[in-house]
Amino acid sequence: MDYCAYFKNKKITLLGLGVLGRGVGDAEFLAECGAELIITDLKPSTELGSSLERLRKYKNITFVLGEHRMEDFKNRDVVIKAAGVPLDSLYIAEARKNGISIEMSTALFAALSGAYVVGVTGTRGKTTVANLLFQILQKSGKRVFLGGNVRGISTLAFLKEAKKGDYAVLELDSWQLQGFGERKTSPQMAVFTNFMPDHLNYYKGDMRAYWRDKENIFKYQTKNDFLITTSELYQYIDTVSDEEKIKSNVIIAEDFPKNWKLKLLGEHNTENCAIAITTARTLGISDEIIKDVVEDFRGVSGRLEFLREVGGVKIYNDTTATTPDATIAALRALQPTTHNPQPKIILIMGGADKGLDMSKFMEEIPKYCKAIILLPGTGTANFRFQISDFRFQNVKNLKEAVDVAMGEAEKGDTILFSPAFASFGLFKNEFDRGEQFIKLVNNL
Repeated sequence: MDYCAYFKNKKITLLGLGVLGRGVGDAEFLAECGAELIITDLKPSTELGSSLERLRKYKNITFVLGEHRMEDFKNRDVVIKAAGVPLDSLYIAEARKNGISIEMSTALFAALSGAYVVGVTGTRGKTTVANLLFQILQKSGKRVFLGGNVRGISTLAFLKEAKKGDYAVLELDSWQLQGFGERKTSPQMAVFTNFMPDHLNYYKGDMRAYWRDKENIFKYQTKNDFLITTSELYQYIDTVSDEEKIKSNVIIAEDFPKNWKLKLLGEHNTENCAIAITTARTLGISDEIIKDVVEDFRGVSGRLEFLREVGGVKIYNDTTATTPDATIAALRALQPTTHNPQPKIILIMGGADKGLDMSKFMEEIPKYCKAIILLPGTGTANFRFQISDFRFQNVKNLKEAVDVAMGEAEKGDTILFSPAFASFGLFKNEFDRGEQFIKLVNNL
């Protein structure tokens, strides 16, 4: 289709520019297509510097920063909202009242591109599965794009290249799936890894609200589509969703092949790879190609990423672990208790509260951790009172955390940076947090 003609002269309000590069890429694409853009973000210009520099040359963009105005949600053709816009946003309500179409960029790409969409969601594992599927499809010779919840990538801008017959692997968090719900559509192939408590600060403690966004991955599929999931999650779907909603072909992920080798650590990664293998087989990819890619796959940065060994101490960056379940998975991967019953992990953790239950995490800590180093944050403030009988130390910043960890560590120990909380406060986001940690470790 003529994608530029679709957007040309349309009055579009972009709600939220952000600092991860996706929003600015969307804005560039829309401006180049000739849309009349209003970009509004609660962040002031001082926090959006690099993004604004990229957009200053476009005369068809009006910036409204440090605030939102009701007038920007009237007499517009489309509002494209960023991930994380509150469910009860007054501005989205105003746009609806005025009959304005609400879109999200990833769902809009899926609707317009003509590509076969493989959507991957789940509380944990979606990044690993999406990246692995992308590499498998590439290896098989398919023309494929990787988008969605990918830092620095505007999925909407793929419209310049994508065409019918291509594949698009889209990592979809619950927020991006709101866009599919708005359009009442789902990916042709839905991959759903797991469902655990998360983002309860956003969903105000309502797991059902979180689920309503997640289930858009399969809710609007047809009899020609596929849902790949685990037996455990399928049983859960059966209890919380109307069975008639699942019109697609449900395929339960097979076990990881016994004779295949895996470089990734942890049972959770074995399960992630098994889901990716089943999905690739469903797409008609040969086992020979799948096996080559899976056995060579080294994971994604920030996810149980081995950085280096210093004085016999191994150091791992797991900055994307923003929930207690994610940190538990990392602890279990690094020190299976059956092999070494003595706790050998020095855990650096802490950050912003997401309203999650920490009781299970509390039970696991003594099995794996010899010491905990706590970064400041709203979540940390509540958590430290629950571990008063365990060896821990509060620090002021990440540099102090690394210094204290190295002081505590002995040869054979492991330092694990797996925060279990969100990054807001000390850091711009989880990626900034991980990059700072890597720099500190490299400078040891």
